[in-house]
Amino acid sequence: MTVTATSVDESDRLEPQPAPVSPWRARLLRLVPAAAAALSGVLLYVSFPPRTLWWLALPAFGIFGWVLRGRGWKAALGLGYLFGLGFLLPLLVWTGVEVGPGPWLALVVIEAVFVALVGVGVAAVSKLPGWPLWAAAVWIAGEAARARVPFHGFPWGKIAFGQADGVFLPLAAVGGTPVLGFGVVLCGFGLYEVVRLVVERRGTGAVRRPVAAVALLSVTVPVVGALAARTLVSDKAEDGTVTVAAIQGNVPRAGLDFNSQRRAVLDYHVRETERLAAEVKAGKIAKPDIVLWPENSSDVDPFSDAEAYASIDRAAKTIGAPISVGGVVERDGKLYNEQILWDPAKGPTDTYDKRQIQPFGEYLPLRGLVGAINKNWTSMVRQDFSRGSKPGVFRMADAKVGLVTCYEAAFDWAVRSEVTDGAQLISVPSNNATFDRSEMTYQQLAMSRVRAVEHSRTVTVPVTSGVSAIIMPDGRITQRTGMFVAASLVQKVPLRSSQTPATRLGILPEIALVLVAAGGLGWAIGAGLRGRRAGEA
Repeated sequence: MTVTATSVDESDRLEPQPAPVSPWRARLLRLVPAAAAALSGVLLYVSFPPRTLWWLALPAFGIFGWVLRGRGWKAALGLGYLFGLGFLLPLLVWTGVEVGPGPWLALVVIEAVFVALVGVGVAAVSKLPGWPLWAAAVWIAGEAARARVPFHGFPWGKIAFGQADGVFLPLAAVGGTPVLGFGVVLCGFGLYEVVRLVVERRGTGAVRRPVAAVALLSVTVPVVGALAARTLVSDKAEDGTVTVAAIQGNVPRAGLDFNSQRRAVLDYHVRETERLAAEVKAGKIAKPDIVLWPENSSDVDPFSDAEAYASIDRAAKTIGAPISVGGVVERDGKLYNEQILWDPAKGPTDTYDKRQIQPFGEYLPLRGLVGAINKNWTSMVRQDFSRGSKPGVFRMADAKVGLVTCYEAAFDWAVRSEVTDGAQLISVPSNNATFDRSEMTYQQLAMSRVRAVEHSRTVTVPVTSGVSAIIMPDGRITQRTGMFVAASLVQKVPLRSSQTPATRLGILPEIALVLVAAGGLGWAIGAGLRGRRAGEA
Protein backbone atom coordinates (compact mmCIF):
# COMPACT_ATOMS: atom_id res chain seq x y z
CA MET A 1 0.00 0.00 0.00
CA THR A 2 2.87 2.37 0.83
CA VAL A 3 4.59 1.74 -2.51
CA THR A 4 1.33 2.32 -4.37
CA ALA A 5 0.74 5.62 -2.57
CA THR A 6 4.24 6.79 -3.35
CA SER A 7 3.80 5.89 -7.04
CA VAL A 8 0.60 7.90 -7.30
CA ASP A 9 2.22 10.95 -5.67
CA GLU A 10 5.18 10.78 -8.06
CA SER A 11 2.82 10.41 -11.01
CA ASP A 12 0.97 13.56 -9.95
CA ARG A 13 4.23 15.44 -9.75
CA LEU A 14 5.13 14.31 -13.27
CA GLU A 15 1.93 15.75 -14.87
CA PRO A 16 2.69 18.92 -16.91
CA GLN A 17 1.72 22.12 -15.14
CA PRO A 18 0.56 25.25 -17.04
CA ALA A 19 3.38 27.69 -17.48
CA PRO A 20 2.87 30.93 -15.55
CA VAL A 21 1.78 33.85 -17.72
CA SER A 22 4.24 36.70 -17.62
CA PRO A 23 2.87 40.11 -16.58
CA TRP A 24 3.58 41.72 -19.95
CA ARG A 25 1.79 38.90 -21.77
CA ALA A 26 -1.18 39.18 -19.43
CA ARG A 27 -1.40 42.91 -20.18
CA LEU A 28 -1.16 42.17 -23.90
CA LEU A 29 -4.00 39.65 -23.69
CA ARG A 30 -6.15 42.24 -21.93
CA LEU A 31 -5.58 44.58 -24.88
CA VAL A 32 -6.88 42.05 -27.43
CA PRO A 33 -10.60 42.86 -26.91
CA ALA A 34 -9.87 46.60 -27.07
CA ALA A 35 -7.90 46.24 -30.30
CA ALA A 36 -10.57 43.96 -31.77
CA ALA A 37 -13.31 46.48 -30.93
CA ALA A 38 -11.48 49.36 -32.59
CA LEU A 39 -10.48 47.33 -35.64
CA SER A 40 -14.00 45.97 -36.14
CA GLY A 41 -15.19 49.58 -36.14
CA VAL A 42 -12.67 50.35 -38.89
CA LEU A 43 -13.92 47.28 -40.75
CA LEU A 44 -17.45 48.67 -40.60
CA TYR A 45 -16.19 51.98 -42.00
CA VAL A 46 -14.52 50.18 -44.92
CA SER A 47 -17.91 48.65 -45.80
CA PHE A 48 -19.26 52.15 -46.59
CA PRO A 49 -19.06 54.03 -49.92
CA PRO A 50 -17.21 54.89 -52.04
CA ARG A 51 -16.13 51.28 -51.61
CA THR A 52 -18.61 48.54 -52.54
CA LEU A 53 -17.51 46.18 -49.74
CA TRP A 54 -20.95 46.20 -48.07
CA TRP A 55 -20.53 42.59 -46.88
CA LEU A 56 -17.74 43.62 -44.49
CA ALA A 57 -20.44 44.92 -42.16
CA LEU A 58 -21.23 41.27 -41.28
CA PRO A 59 -17.80 40.28 -39.90
CA ALA A 60 -17.56 43.74 -38.29
CA PHE A 61 -20.65 43.04 -36.18
CA GLY A 62 -19.60 39.43 -35.70
CA ILE A 63 -16.34 40.57 -34.07
CA PHE A 64 -18.21 43.25 -32.12
CA GLY A 65 -20.54 40.55 -30.76
CA TRP A 66 -17.58 38.39 -29.75
CA VAL A 67 -15.94 41.30 -27.95
CA LEU A 68 -19.07 42.22 -25.99
CA ARG A 69 -20.65 38.87 -25.16
CA GLY A 70 -20.85 38.36 -21.41
CA ARG A 71 -19.02 41.60 -20.51
CA GLY A 72 -19.86 43.78 -17.53
CA TRP A 73 -21.24 47.23 -18.21
CA LYS A 74 -17.98 49.12 -17.59
CA ALA A 75 -15.97 46.99 -20.00
CA ALA A 76 -18.80 47.10 -22.55
CA LEU A 77 -18.95 50.89 -22.31
CA GLY A 78 -15.25 51.22 -23.11
CA LEU A 79 -15.28 48.59 -25.85
CA GLY A 80 -18.38 50.14 -27.43
CA TYR A 81 -16.69 53.53 -27.41
CA LEU A 82 -13.61 52.12 -29.14
CA PHE A 83 -15.84 50.52 -31.77
CA GLY A 84 -17.56 53.88 -32.29
CA LEU A 85 -14.24 55.69 -32.67
CA GLY A 86 -12.93 53.10 -35.12
CA PHE A 87 -16.06 53.54 -37.22
CA LEU A 88 -16.82 57.26 -36.98
CA LEU A 89 -13.34 58.82 -36.97
CA PRO A 90 -12.60 57.85 -40.59
CA LEU A 91 -16.24 58.00 -41.71
CA LEU A 92 -16.71 61.64 -40.70
CA VAL A 93 -13.24 63.00 -41.46
CA TRP A 94 -14.79 65.12 -44.23
CA THR A 95 -16.41 67.36 -41.59
CA GLY A 96 -12.98 68.80 -40.86
CA VAL A 97 -11.76 69.24 -44.44
CA GLU A 98 -12.12 73.02 -44.41
CA VAL A 99 -12.55 73.95 -40.73
CA GLY A 100 -9.76 71.90 -39.18
CA PRO A 101 -9.80 68.86 -36.89
CA GLY A 102 -11.56 70.53 -33.93
CA PRO A 103 -15.20 70.22 -35.08
CA TRP A 104 -14.55 66.78 -36.61
CA LEU A 105 -13.09 65.38 -33.38
CA ALA A 106 -15.80 67.00 -31.25
CA LEU A 107 -18.52 65.47 -33.42
CA VAL A 108 -16.96 62.00 -33.29
CA VAL A 109 -16.38 62.15 -29.53
CA ILE A 110 -20.07 62.96 -28.97
CA GLU A 111 -21.50 60.51 -31.52
CA ALA A 112 -19.33 57.66 -30.23
CA VAL A 113 -21.03 58.01 -26.84
CA PHE A 114 -24.22 56.63 -28.43
CA VAL A 115 -22.28 53.63 -29.73
CA ALA A 116 -20.74 53.12 -26.29
CA LEU A 117 -24.20 53.00 -24.69
CA VAL A 118 -25.31 50.55 -27.37
CA GLY A 119 -22.30 48.42 -26.40
CA VAL A 120 -23.57 48.29 -22.81
CA GLY A 121 -27.00 47.23 -24.07
CA VAL A 122 -25.59 44.55 -26.37
CA ALA A 123 -23.47 43.12 -23.54
CA ALA A 124 -26.52 43.03 -21.26
CA VAL A 125 -28.76 41.14 -23.70
CA SER A 126 -25.93 38.84 -24.84
CA LYS A 127 -26.74 36.56 -21.91
CA LEU A 128 -30.34 36.05 -23.06
CA PRO A 129 -31.69 33.25 -25.25
CA GLY A 130 -31.77 34.40 -28.86
CA TRP A 131 -29.45 37.28 -28.02
CA PRO A 132 -28.66 38.30 -31.67
CA LEU A 133 -32.28 39.43 -32.07
CA TRP A 134 -32.20 41.60 -28.95
CA ALA A 135 -28.73 42.93 -29.72
CA ALA A 136 -29.65 43.98 -33.27
CA ALA A 137 -32.72 45.78 -31.94
CA VAL A 138 -30.53 47.59 -29.38
CA TRP A 139 -28.30 48.84 -32.21
CA ILE A 140 -31.30 50.24 -34.12
CA ALA A 141 -32.54 51.90 -30.93
CA GLY A 142 -29.15 53.60 -30.70
CA GLU A 143 -29.47 54.81 -34.31
CA ALA A 144 -32.95 56.13 -33.54
CA ALA A 145 -31.54 58.17 -30.65
CA ARG A 146 -28.64 59.50 -32.75
CA ALA A 147 -31.11 60.63 -35.42
CA ARG A 148 -32.91 62.88 -32.92
CA VAL A 149 -30.45 64.27 -30.38
CA PRO A 150 -28.59 66.48 -29.86
CA PHE A 151 -29.50 69.46 -32.08
CA HIS A 152 -32.26 67.56 -33.95
CA GLY A 153 -29.99 64.57 -34.52
CA PHE A 154 -27.23 63.35 -36.82
CA PRO A 155 -28.16 60.04 -38.53
CA TRP A 156 -25.06 59.97 -40.75
CA GLY A 157 -23.51 56.53 -40.54
CA LYS A 158 -26.72 54.51 -40.28
CA ILE A 159 -25.91 50.94 -41.24
CA ALA A 160 -28.54 51.10 -44.00
CA PHE A 161 -26.55 53.81 -45.79
CA GLY A 162 -23.65 51.42 -46.34
CA GLN A 163 -25.82 48.84 -48.12
CA ALA A 164 -26.69 50.53 -51.43
CA ASP A 165 -24.78 47.82 -53.35
CA GLY A 166 -25.72 44.95 -51.06
CA VAL A 167 -28.05 41.98 -51.14
CA PHE A 168 -30.02 43.39 -48.19
CA LEU A 169 -31.08 46.61 -49.98
CA PRO A 170 -34.66 45.47 -50.82
CA LEU A 171 -35.40 45.39 -47.07
CA ALA A 172 -35.55 49.21 -47.31
CA ALA A 173 -38.85 48.84 -49.17
CA VAL A 174 -40.22 46.69 -46.33
CA GLY A 175 -39.55 48.98 -43.37
CA GLY A 176 -37.13 51.71 -44.36
CA THR A 177 -33.65 52.22 -42.98
CA PRO A 178 -34.47 50.69 -39.54
CA VAL A 179 -35.48 47.33 -41.03
CA LEU A 180 -32.60 47.34 -43.52
CA GLY A 181 -30.10 48.14 -40.77
CA PHE A 182 -31.67 45.59 -38.41
CA GLY A 183 -31.35 42.84 -41.01
CA VAL A 184 -27.64 43.53 -41.54
CA VAL A 185 -26.79 43.75 -37.83
CA LEU A 186 -28.86 40.65 -36.99
CA CYS A 187 -27.05 38.68 -39.68
CA GLY A 188 -23.68 39.86 -38.35
CA PHE A 189 -24.39 38.91 -34.76
CA GLY A 190 -25.96 35.64 -35.94
CA LEU A 191 -22.81 34.86 -37.92
CA TYR A 192 -20.73 35.12 -34.76
CA GLU A 193 -23.20 32.95 -32.84
CA VAL A 194 -22.98 30.23 -35.50
CA VAL A 195 -19.17 30.26 -35.32
CA ARG A 196 -19.27 30.20 -31.51
CA LEU A 197 -21.57 27.17 -31.49
CA VAL A 198 -19.41 25.30 -34.01
CA VAL A 199 -16.38 25.86 -31.80
CA GLU A 200 -18.36 24.84 -28.72
CA ARG A 201 -19.53 21.64 -30.37
CA ARG A 202 -15.97 20.69 -31.24
CA GLY A 203 -15.00 21.18 -27.61
CA THR A 204 -17.95 19.54 -25.87
CA GLY A 205 -19.49 17.43 -28.61
CA ALA A 206 -23.01 18.80 -28.02
CA VAL A 207 -25.00 21.97 -28.65
CA ARG A 208 -28.60 22.62 -27.65
CA ARG A 209 -30.82 22.47 -30.71
CA PRO A 210 -32.96 25.55 -29.88
CA VAL A 211 -29.82 27.66 -29.51
CA ALA A 212 -28.45 26.38 -32.83
CA ALA A 213 -31.79 26.98 -34.55
CA VAL A 214 -31.93 30.59 -33.36
CA ALA A 215 -28.36 31.19 -34.55
CA LEU A 216 -29.10 29.79 -38.00
CA LEU A 217 -32.34 31.78 -38.28
CA SER A 218 -30.47 34.96 -37.36
CA VAL A 219 -28.30 34.49 -40.44
CA THR A 220 -30.83 33.09 -42.90
CA VAL A 221 -33.98 35.12 -42.18
CA PRO A 222 -32.47 38.52 -43.17
CA VAL A 223 -31.06 37.04 -46.40
CA VAL A 224 -34.28 35.21 -47.32
CA GLY A 225 -36.32 38.27 -46.38
CA ALA A 226 -34.20 40.49 -48.63
CA LEU A 227 -34.55 38.09 -51.54
CA ALA A 228 -38.32 37.92 -51.03
CA ALA A 229 -38.53 41.72 -50.82
CA ARG A 230 -37.11 42.07 -54.34
CA THR A 231 -40.70 41.76 -55.57
CA LEU A 232 -41.32 45.20 -54.04
CA VAL A 233 -38.56 46.77 -56.16
CA SER A 234 -39.54 47.97 -59.62
CA ASP A 235 -38.50 50.65 -62.08
CA LYS A 236 -41.64 50.44 -64.24
CA ALA A 237 -43.55 53.64 -64.94
CA GLU A 238 -46.98 53.89 -63.31
CA ASP A 239 -47.87 57.46 -64.29
CA GLY A 240 -45.99 57.85 -67.53
CA THR A 241 -42.51 59.29 -67.88
CA VAL A 242 -40.81 62.68 -67.77
CA THR A 243 -37.55 63.85 -69.29
CA VAL A 244 -35.48 65.40 -66.55
CA ALA A 245 -32.29 67.45 -66.74
CA ALA A 246 -29.94 67.71 -63.74
CA ILE A 247 -27.58 70.68 -64.05
CA GLN A 248 -24.11 70.72 -62.47
CA GLY A 249 -22.65 74.16 -63.12
CA ASN A 250 -19.49 73.68 -61.03
CA VAL A 251 -17.85 76.30 -58.80
CA PRO A 252 -14.79 78.56 -59.27
CA ARG A 253 -12.97 76.84 -56.42
CA ALA A 254 -13.63 74.32 -53.66
CA GLY A 255 -13.78 75.11 -49.98
CA LEU A 256 -15.71 77.41 -47.70
CA ASP A 257 -14.77 80.51 -49.69
CA PHE A 258 -16.73 79.34 -52.73
CA ASN A 259 -19.51 81.54 -51.29
CA SER A 260 -17.41 84.62 -52.02
CA GLN A 261 -17.95 83.75 -55.68
CA ARG A 262 -21.74 83.61 -55.44
CA ARG A 263 -22.28 85.52 -58.66
CA ALA A 264 -19.89 83.24 -60.54
CA VAL A 265 -21.67 80.10 -59.26
CA LEU A 266 -25.01 81.44 -60.51
CA ASP A 267 -23.46 82.38 -63.85
CA TYR A 268 -21.97 78.89 -64.19
CA HIS A 269 -25.39 77.27 -63.79
CA VAL A 270 -27.01 79.69 -66.19
CA ARG A 271 -24.23 79.01 -68.70
CA GLU A 272 -24.56 75.22 -68.43
CA THR A 273 -28.34 75.45 -68.84
CA GLU A 274 -27.93 77.62 -71.94
CA ARG A 275 -25.31 75.22 -73.32
CA LEU A 276 -27.80 72.38 -72.86
CA ALA A 277 -30.48 74.44 -74.62
CA ALA A 278 -28.15 74.89 -77.58
CA GLU A 279 -27.62 71.12 -77.82
CA VAL A 280 -31.37 70.57 -77.64
CA LYS A 281 -31.89 73.08 -80.45
CA ALA A 282 -29.24 71.30 -82.51
CA GLY A 283 -31.07 68.01 -82.04
CA LYS A 284 -28.24 66.38 -80.12
CA ILE A 285 -30.17 65.87 -76.86
CA ALA A 286 -33.87 65.39 -76.10
CA LYS A 287 -35.62 68.48 -74.76
CA PRO A 288 -36.12 68.18 -70.99
CA ASP A 289 -39.58 68.64 -69.49
CA ILE A 290 -38.11 69.80 -66.18
CA VAL A 291 -34.73 71.16 -65.13
CA LEU A 292 -33.22 70.74 -61.65
CA TRP A 293 -30.49 72.98 -60.28
CA PRO A 294 -28.54 72.17 -57.10
CA GLU A 295 -28.64 73.70 -53.66
CA ASN A 296 -26.83 77.08 -53.51
CA SER A 297 -26.88 77.45 -57.29
CA SER A 298 -28.06 81.04 -56.65
CA ASP A 299 -26.78 82.31 -53.34
CA VAL A 300 -27.59 85.75 -54.74
CA ASP A 301 -31.20 86.36 -53.67
CA PRO A 302 -33.15 86.71 -56.93
CA PHE A 303 -36.04 88.40 -55.12
CA SER A 304 -33.83 91.32 -54.10
CA ASP A 305 -31.24 91.31 -56.89
CA ALA A 306 -32.61 92.30 -60.31
CA GLU A 307 -29.58 90.97 -62.17
CA ALA A 308 -29.87 87.52 -60.57
CA TYR A 309 -33.60 87.48 -61.34
CA ALA A 310 -32.93 88.33 -64.98
CA SER A 311 -30.21 85.66 -65.33
CA ILE A 312 -32.40 82.85 -63.98
CA ASP A 313 -35.38 84.04 -66.01
CA ARG A 314 -33.28 84.06 -69.16
CA ALA A 315 -32.08 80.50 -68.48
CA ALA A 316 -35.65 79.26 -67.98
CA LYS A 317 -36.83 80.91 -71.19
CA THR A 318 -33.85 79.60 -73.17
CA ILE A 319 -34.36 75.99 -72.11
CA GLY A 320 -38.15 76.37 -72.32
CA ALA A 321 -38.85 74.34 -69.17
CA PRO A 322 -39.50 75.01 -65.47
CA ILE A 323 -36.39 75.08 -63.29
CA SER A 324 -36.06 74.25 -59.59
CA VAL A 325 -33.45 76.78 -58.40
CA GLY A 326 -31.52 76.45 -55.15
CA GLY A 327 -31.33 79.90 -53.61
CA VAL A 328 -30.46 81.69 -50.40
CA VAL A 329 -33.35 84.03 -49.67
CA GLU A 330 -33.94 86.63 -46.97
CA ARG A 331 -37.56 87.23 -46.04
CA ASP A 332 -38.95 89.20 -43.10
CA GLY A 333 -35.45 89.44 -41.67
CA LYS A 334 -34.98 85.66 -41.76
CA LEU A 335 -32.62 83.63 -43.92
CA TYR A 336 -33.84 80.53 -45.77
CA ASN A 337 -32.19 77.79 -47.80
CA GLU A 338 -34.85 77.72 -50.47
CA GLN A 339 -35.82 75.87 -53.62
CA ILE A 340 -37.62 78.18 -56.05
CA LEU A 341 -39.88 76.89 -58.84
CA TRP A 342 -39.11 79.12 -61.83
CA ASP A 343 -41.57 78.96 -64.73
CA PRO A 344 -40.31 80.15 -68.14
CA ALA A 345 -43.47 82.21 -68.67
CA LYS A 346 -44.51 83.24 -65.15
CA GLY A 347 -41.21 83.47 -63.30
CA PRO A 348 -41.02 82.26 -59.66
CA THR A 349 -44.29 80.56 -58.72
CA ASP A 350 -43.57 78.34 -55.68
CA THR A 351 -40.95 77.81 -52.98
CA TYR A 352 -39.76 75.17 -50.55
CA ASP A 353 -37.75 76.10 -47.46
CA LYS A 354 -35.33 73.50 -46.13
CA ARG A 355 -36.68 72.06 -42.87
CA GLN A 356 -33.79 70.00 -41.52
CA ILE A 357 -30.99 72.53 -41.40
CA GLN A 358 -27.46 71.54 -40.50
CA PRO A 359 -26.13 72.45 -37.04
CA PHE A 360 -22.79 74.28 -37.11
CA GLY A 361 -23.20 74.67 -40.88
CA GLU A 362 -26.50 76.49 -41.39
CA TYR A 363 -27.09 77.51 -37.80
CA LEU A 364 -24.86 77.67 -34.77
CA PRO A 365 -26.07 76.10 -31.50
CA LEU A 366 -24.37 77.34 -28.35
CA ARG A 367 -23.04 80.35 -30.23
CA GLY A 368 -21.56 81.99 -27.13
CA LEU A 369 -19.67 78.86 -26.07
CA VAL A 370 -18.42 78.17 -29.61
CA GLY A 371 -17.27 81.79 -29.95
CA ALA A 372 -15.35 81.55 -26.69
CA ILE A 373 -13.49 78.50 -28.02
CA ASN A 374 -12.80 79.84 -31.50
CA LYS A 375 -14.12 83.13 -32.92
CA ASN A 376 -13.39 82.00 -36.47
CA TRP A 377 -16.08 79.34 -36.20
CA THR A 378 -18.76 81.90 -35.36
CA SER A 379 -17.72 84.05 -38.30
CA MET A 380 -18.38 81.12 -40.64
CA VAL A 381 -22.07 81.17 -39.64
CA ARG A 382 -22.77 84.87 -39.19
CA GLN A 383 -26.55 84.51 -39.42
CA ASP A 384 -28.55 81.40 -38.61
CA PHE A 385 -30.87 79.98 -41.26
CA SER A 386 -34.53 79.54 -40.33
CA ARG A 387 -36.42 76.28 -40.78
CA GLY A 388 -39.21 75.67 -43.22
CA SER A 389 -42.40 74.09 -41.93
CA LYS A 390 -44.07 72.39 -44.91
CA PRO A 391 -43.16 69.58 -47.33
CA GLY A 392 -42.00 70.69 -50.76
CA VAL A 393 -43.65 69.11 -53.79
CA PHE A 394 -43.40 71.13 -57.01
CA ARG A 395 -45.75 70.60 -59.92
CA MET A 396 -43.32 70.69 -62.85
CA ALA A 397 -44.75 69.92 -66.30
CA ASP A 398 -46.73 66.70 -65.74
CA ALA A 399 -44.69 65.54 -62.74
CA LYS A 400 -44.90 66.07 -58.99
CA VAL A 401 -41.32 66.54 -57.80
CA GLY A 402 -40.51 66.13 -54.09
CA LEU A 403 -37.66 68.31 -52.83
CA VAL A 404 -35.22 66.93 -50.25
CA THR A 405 -32.39 69.41 -49.84
CA CYS A 406 -28.94 67.87 -49.24
CA TYR A 407 -28.62 67.10 -45.49
CA GLU A 408 -32.33 66.22 -45.33
CA ALA A 409 -31.69 63.00 -47.28
CA ALA A 410 -30.23 61.48 -44.10
CA PHE A 411 -33.54 61.86 -42.23
CA ASP A 412 -36.28 59.28 -42.75
CA TRP A 413 -39.17 61.65 -42.05
CA ALA A 414 -37.94 64.37 -44.43
CA VAL A 415 -37.97 62.06 -47.46
CA ARG A 416 -41.12 60.16 -46.51
CA SER A 417 -43.17 63.34 -46.08
CA GLU A 418 -42.57 64.32 -49.72
CA VAL A 419 -43.76 60.93 -50.99
CA THR A 420 -46.86 60.87 -48.80
CA ASP A 421 -47.55 64.41 -50.04
CA GLY A 422 -47.77 63.09 -53.59
CA ALA A 423 -44.23 63.18 -55.03
CA GLN A 424 -43.83 60.95 -58.11
CA LEU A 425 -40.07 61.47 -58.21
CA ILE A 426 -37.57 62.94 -55.75
CA SER A 427 -34.87 65.54 -56.25
CA VAL A 428 -32.00 65.86 -53.78
CA PRO A 429 -30.34 69.19 -54.68
CA SER A 430 -27.02 69.40 -52.87
CA ASN A 431 -23.88 71.47 -52.48
CA ASN A 432 -20.76 69.47 -51.73
CA ALA A 433 -18.24 72.13 -52.78
CA THR A 434 -17.41 72.87 -49.14
CA PHE A 435 -16.11 69.30 -48.68
CA ASP A 436 -13.70 69.24 -51.64
CA ARG A 437 -13.07 65.71 -52.99
CA SER A 438 -13.82 63.89 -49.74
CA GLU A 439 -15.97 60.77 -49.38
CA MET A 440 -18.92 62.87 -48.24
CA THR A 441 -20.45 63.14 -51.71
CA TYR A 442 -20.32 59.36 -52.22
CA GLN A 443 -21.84 58.67 -48.80
CA GLN A 444 -24.68 61.06 -49.59
CA LEU A 445 -25.18 59.52 -53.02
CA ALA A 446 -25.58 56.12 -51.36
CA MET A 447 -28.29 57.58 -49.11
CA SER A 448 -30.21 58.68 -52.19
CA ARG A 449 -29.95 55.17 -53.65
CA VAL A 450 -31.39 53.70 -50.46
CA ARG A 451 -34.21 56.29 -50.54
CA ALA A 452 -35.02 55.35 -54.14
CA VAL A 453 -35.66 51.72 -53.12
CA GLU A 454 -37.30 52.66 -49.83
CA HIS A 455 -40.04 54.65 -51.57
CA SER A 456 -39.84 53.20 -55.11
CA ARG A 457 -39.15 56.56 -56.73
CA THR A 458 -36.68 57.89 -59.26
CA VAL A 459 -34.19 60.10 -57.43
CA THR A 460 -32.23 62.85 -59.14
CA VAL A 461 -29.18 64.34 -57.41
CA PRO A 462 -28.15 67.71 -58.91
CA VAL A 463 -24.97 68.88 -57.16
CA THR A 464 -22.97 72.09 -57.60
CA SER A 465 -19.62 70.37 -58.08
CA GLY A 466 -20.37 66.63 -58.22
CA VAL A 467 -21.17 63.85 -58.08
CA SER A 468 -24.56 64.50 -59.72
CA ALA A 469 -26.60 61.43 -60.66
CA ILE A 470 -29.87 59.95 -61.84
CA ILE A 471 -31.04 56.95 -59.83
CA MET A 472 -33.79 54.54 -60.83
CA PRO A 473 -36.45 53.33 -58.34
CA ASP A 474 -34.51 50.07 -57.96
CA GLY A 475 -31.43 51.95 -56.74
CA ARG A 476 -29.38 51.72 -59.95
CA ILE A 477 -27.37 54.75 -61.02
CA THR A 478 -27.96 55.21 -64.75
CA GLN A 479 -25.98 58.44 -65.20
CA ARG A 480 -23.45 60.30 -63.10
CA THR A 481 -20.98 63.14 -63.47
CA GLY A 482 -17.42 63.58 -62.33
CA MET A 483 -16.38 66.02 -59.62
CA PHE A 484 -15.60 69.70 -60.24
CA VAL A 485 -16.72 69.69 -63.87
CA ALA A 486 -19.61 71.46 -65.57
CA ALA A 487 -22.09 68.88 -66.87
CA SER A 488 -25.74 68.10 -67.39
CA LEU A 489 -27.60 64.80 -67.24
CA VAL A 490 -30.73 64.32 -69.37
CA GLN A 491 -32.88 61.20 -69.17
CA LYS A 492 -36.44 60.00 -69.50
CA VAL A 493 -37.40 58.55 -66.12
CA PRO A 494 -40.46 56.71 -64.79
CA LEU A 495 -43.06 58.40 -62.61
CA ARG A 496 -44.53 56.28 -59.83
CA SER A 497 -47.31 56.87 -57.31
CA SER A 498 -47.75 53.53 -55.49
CA GLN A 499 -46.44 53.37 -51.95
CA THR A 500 -44.13 50.70 -50.57
CA PRO A 501 -44.81 49.09 -47.18
CA ALA A 502 -41.99 51.28 -45.83
CA THR A 503 -43.78 54.44 -46.99
CA ARG A 504 -47.14 53.31 -45.59
CA LEU A 505 -45.77 52.08 -42.26
CA GLY A 506 -43.67 55.18 -41.68
CA ILE A 507 -42.12 55.28 -38.23
CA LEU A 508 -43.87 52.12 -36.96
CA PRO A 509 -41.05 49.63 -37.77
CA GLU A 510 -38.57 51.81 -35.89
CA ILE A 511 -40.91 52.07 -32.90
CA ALA A 512 -41.40 48.29 -32.92
CA LEU A 513 -37.64 47.64 -32.91
CA VAL A 514 -37.08 50.16 -30.11
CA LEU A 515 -39.75 48.32 -28.08
CA VAL A 516 -38.02 45.00 -28.79
CA ALA A 517 -34.77 46.51 -27.54
CA ALA A 518 -36.49 47.83 -24.44
CA GLY A 519 -38.04 44.41 -23.80
CA GLY A 520 -34.69 42.66 -24.11
CA LEU A 521 -32.97 45.14 -21.83
CA GLY A 522 -35.77 44.85 -19.29
CA TRP A 523 -35.48 41.05 -19.35
CA ALA A 524 -31.69 41.22 -18.96
CA ILE A 525 -31.87 43.68 -16.06
CA GLY A 526 -34.55 41.61 -14.33
CA ALA A 527 -32.56 38.41 -14.75
CA GLY A 528 -29.47 40.12 -13.35
CA LEU A 529 -31.33 41.36 -10.28
CA ARG A 530 -32.83 37.94 -9.62
CA GLY A 531 -29.42 36.32 -9.94
CA ARG A 532 -27.90 38.82 -7.51
CA ARG A 533 -30.64 38.22 -4.94
CA ALA A 534 -30.23 34.47 -5.26
CA GLY A 535 -26.48 34.82 -4.74
CA GLU A 536 -26.99 36.95 -1.63
CA ALA A 537 -29.48 34.41 -0.26
